[in-house]
Amino acid sequence: MSESASGAVGAAGEPVSVVLVDDHDMFRAGVRASLGPGIRVVGEAADVPDAIAVVRRTRPAVVLLDVHLPGGEGGGGAEVARACVDLAPGTRFLALSVSDAAEDVVAVIRAGARGYVTKSITPAALVDAVARVAGGDAVFSPRLAGFVLDAFGAAGPGEVEVDDDELDRLTAREREVMRLIARGRSYREVGAELFISVKTVETHVSAVLRKLQLSSRHELTRWAAQRRLL
Repeated sequence: MSESASGAVGAAGEPVSVVLVDDHDMFRAGVRASLGPGIRVVGEAADVPDAIAVVRRTRPAVVLLDVHLPGGEGGGGAEVARACVDLAPGTRFLALSVSDAAEDVVAVIRAGARGYVTKSITPAALVDAVARVAGGDAVFSPRLAGFVLDAFGAAGPGEVEVDDDELDRLTAREREVMRLIARGRSYREVGAELFISVKTVETHVSAVLRKLQLSSRHELTRWAAQRRLL
């Protein structure tokens, strides 16, 4: 297989077929324009149900998958990957997300994705990542690989392994809010970053504390820090 900054080419010299899954139209348009002639976009989707339907219908070589998606049962990109796990190895998933949080990386890899890169990736590097995943490689942005090693190996001194059951209690939006609150953001700052109201932030925080059986923001910060989720 050969790849270049201008496009990825499959083993038989054919373009690599890709489905783009992201809930922002402008972002999908930007990615599509960056992929080059060696990658053929065969479908797009903006939410969980549509993504599952498009992937199952088109069966692309690679699905470029955002982690946080509306719809479905609240599982986001991981839910899409789990619903299409039977399509492997013909279809492989590569997460492409703004999030660099450990719980997001671990959740989508557990669901079957072959890699995870952040949206700060350059177009040439993204083309390379698509080609490598299509060829069977696992691809991660540099600092994210450590999250996967930690999650599937032993926790270090004073650390707690990421507990899939604990994180599964939270919706994708609750995990976003949890991470920002644990990082010390105010409710207003969280609302501005996620484009939701302060009241909605308060509702999510209450749900997070209840589901994790915690009683304060301080306990939430300690809980997240122990699991390397900050």
